[in-house]
Amino acid sequence: MAEQVKFFEQVNRNFDKAAAYTKHSQGLLKQIKICNSVYHVTFPLKRDDGSIETIDAWRAEHSHHKLPVKGGIRYSPNADEDEVMALAALMTYKCAIVDVPFGGAKGAIKIEKRNYSDMELERVTRRYTYELIKKNFIGPGVDVPAPDYGTGPREMSWVVDTYGAMAPAQLDSIACVTGKPITQGGVRGRTEATGRGVFFGIREACGYAEDLKPLGLTTGLEGKTVVVQGLGNVGYYAAKFLQENGAVLVGLAEYEGAIYNPKGLELEKVVKHRTEKKSILNYPGATNIAHTTEALELECDILVPAALENQITAANVDRIKARIIAEAANGPLTADANEALLKRGALIIPDMYLNAGGVTVSYFEWLKNLSHVRFGRMGKRFEENAYKKLLHTMEDLTGKKIAQEIFDQAAHGANEEDLVNSGLEETMISAYNQFREIQKQYNNKIDLRTAAFINAINKVAVSYLELGIFP
Repeated sequence: MAEQVKFFEQVNRNFDKAAAYTKHSQGLLKQIKICNSVYHVTFPLKRDDGSIETIDAWRAEHSHHKLPVKGGIRYSPNADEDEVMALAALMTYKCAIVDVPFGGAKGAIKIEKRNYSDMELERVTRRYTYELIKKNFIGPGVDVPAPDYGTGPREMSWVVDTYGAMAPAQLDSIACVTGKPITQGGVRGRTEATGRGVFFGIREACGYAEDLKPLGLTTGLEGKTVVVQGLGNVGYYAAKFLQENGAVLVGLAEYEGAIYNPKGLELEKVVKHRTEKKSILNYPGATNIAHTTEALELECDILVPAALENQITAANVDRIKARIIAEAANGPLTADANEALLKRGALIIPDMYLNAGGVTVSYFEWLKNLSHVRFGRMGKRFEENAYKKLLHTMEDLTGKKIAQEIFDQAAHGANEEDLVNSGLEETMISAYNQFREIQKQYNNKIDLRTAAFINAINKVAVSYLELGIFP
């Protein structure tokens, strides 16, 4: 069983480690680190059987250095105030790292989603939204939630509908939340965004020979063995894109257990098996592993914890064999486990960078909602016609006909999903190289997480310094 660790304390330990490398005043560092606002609300839920249950919920706004603040809403039976503050803090640093102009926030409702009907979940979500509206903890220019663990487009559609009913005259009310269905103002590519961002981040980290040589690995994803913990939205898409680009998926873990096959698992067949059998266990050709955390200890090149926080602790860190730890979840390593792995020479790709694909594409959705126009609508056909003229000119000059399939591919104008994925790829590549460069400035004496924190702290500090409050 994983040790109980205060999550916010873990985040702040990493913050303090990085802050020691900066020259900012203690007053400024304290302001950056603290959680500005926390709202804890309880409200009654009338169950389908007529009984009344009291629900606990939170919304934390960690930093108001930029507005609106941004962060998901999770449904979890283990949610508490400490967790929400920690996740809000990570959102602040995450947004800074990928240059998304938001402060950090997070919300949670303390429920086990599987124990509630769809109608009960809708009542909970709408009441939670109403409570946020009452205290001004939601709004396009104030606080913009998104999906998180246990929530998705359906829940976000309930949020935007409730907000719109309470603010009928607000032109931009649809921008009060992101991760919505496409029909309600969502953006194409948002569903896959976090997992795709994880893939882009791992691919970028695997592109530097000087970083991989000490691990005994060559560049690229081809042939590298991967274990993924968590088959939710993030874990599934991360596994999908990694496998499609040459990685070998040898292990998968879910809450009911894990499976392992050193020769590789076919992701889609595993998902189909789980849909039919309600479990990934007993998948043909794979070995069952009783406890999901044991999957973290499997032999592999890349370990992708994509479930919850505090999965690798002092209790199991000595049994971790992976050479690259890619933190797709928030806080899967405790601070002690992080230090132990670094001493062994592991490459740790930090969570507040690696899972930033969700907030990046949420930013694109927010911009789309404020502009009231679909990305690509203005330019797609113009681009296609320009490319076709160029290709026809090439055919005339060479006297050779270009194959139709190649012609169509070359003449393709960017649609919304193309632009979103391109923007996400650029963001993940640029952000990684920013903090990797900081690591190089310190002659590799700091790890990537510390370098990423330094980058985030400096960016947030600039916003406060411009106010003229701090020396």
